[in-house]
Amino acid sequence: MSSVDSLPDTWLGSLKIYLHPRAIALLFLGFSSGLPILLVFGTLSFWLREAGVERSVITYFSWVGLAYGFKWLWAPLIDRLSLPFLSRWLGRRRSWLFLSQCLLIASLSGLAFSDPLVNLNYMALLAIAVAFSSATQDIVIDAYRIESAGERLQAAMAATYMAGYRLAMIVAGAGALALAAWIDVDPALYSKHSWQVAYLCMAALMGTGLITTLVIAEPPAVEMDQETLQQQQKITTKAEQLAHLPSWLSRFLGWSYIAVICPFADFIHRYGKQALIILALIGTYRISDVILGIIANVFYVDMGFTKQEVAQIIKIYGVVMTIIGAGLGGILVNRFGVMKILFIGALLAAGTNLLFAWLATLGHDTLMLTVVISLDNLSGGIATAAFVAYLSSLTNIQYSATQYALFSSVMLLFPKFLGGFSGGVVDSFDYTWFFTGTTLLGIPVLILVWMAARITPIKSK
Repeated sequence: MSSVDSLPDTWLGSLKIYLHPRAIALLFLGFSSGLPILLVFGTLSFWLREAGVERSVITYFSWVGLAYGFKWLWAPLIDRLSLPFLSRWLGRRRSWLFLSQCLLIASLSGLAFSDPLVNLNYMALLAIAVAFSSATQDIVIDAYRIESAGERLQAAMAATYMAGYRLAMIVAGAGALALAAWIDVDPALYSKHSWQVAYLCMAALMGTGLITTLVIAEPPAVEMDQETLQQQQKITTKAEQLAHLPSWLSRFLGWSYIAVICPFADFIHRYGKQALIILALIGTYRISDVILGIIANVFYVDMGFTKQEVAQIIKIYGVVMTIIGAGLGGILVNRFGVMKILFIGALLAAGTNLLFAWLATLGHDTLMLTVVISLDNLSGGIATAAFVAYLSSLTNIQYSATQYALFSSVMLLFPKFLGGFSGGVVDSFDYTWFFTGTTLLGIPVLILVWMAARITPIKSK
């Protein structure tokens, strides 16, 4: 019996579960996962806008986030491929974590020494490198979380992961802005040096994840279930039929089938045609929040808010309301079930965008900015808690990295693509109409949640 299973089924036992080494490890891995994303989206947008880059060009930068949307393409390699030397030293999951974190530190350092006024294309390439490395790290962490513990510990690991992730986003957002503002000698003038220091400090903080990777234990290998063994037997039979091909080619085709085809075939097998509804829901659930997030910092600059004001408000009220929202979301999911809170989260996430439309009519008002950011983070925490629980319930542990990468990729692909046009939409209309439009995008999501709640997996014969 594991130490988790031996804990009493009491409130005290539920609290002690957060002291489990796996739960603590996910806190630091969550921090490592959440740190890079704003450094190529929100914070980078602030940097580019302060440097005088046009809004439409800045929002095109959001397309580097398509790396998160296509990570399912290389997730099968991470699920099945071992890295020379590193895998023998650290194990399959930790070796990929170590590699992706080293690449993140290198690419963030390179971004720190770039200048949008000198070579914007070079900066874009480095941003792509950060996004690719970050997406790879996310694939491995998701697989590590799913594989390293049983069902009871999964909830605690998800909670600590979200806490670390949100804390990192605050550090990469408010923290980086505050640091750049502190280094800046004259806030009225653009300072490359202040941003350089801020991004170098963020690269150094990635050492948190690197140290965690070296300290934690490799999760036990997942034993294949009967269905997976039957699939492999079919592959062996097929390979015998391809005996006329070179041996390396037949082995590659068999490996490719297991790594690439089986994870997607398993999902379709379990849900049939209804899988399309699930994928449509995943692909649009956070559309209102994601599109708003791409242009939020540009909006703050255009409304006359300084780095100090934005950093202080996000740091204080944003952190508090995010923690409250995530905690409340977890309680509500446990009390009322995933799908009901998934619906409420979608409604709140879209509805709070109207607050930004209202703020656009007020201009520079720090009190109202505080209210808007607080309510937006509260609703985002509730929605995220329900959404993570929903995605985890869809994943087959036999293909943890690939399937979760597919779900999280689909989640970002369409919203990030649309978000790239947000600057042009604001230029053609204004912020009020733009934020109102993002609210309306949430209506189809509510319909999809209602439809998905009536879906049940197809039972294997």
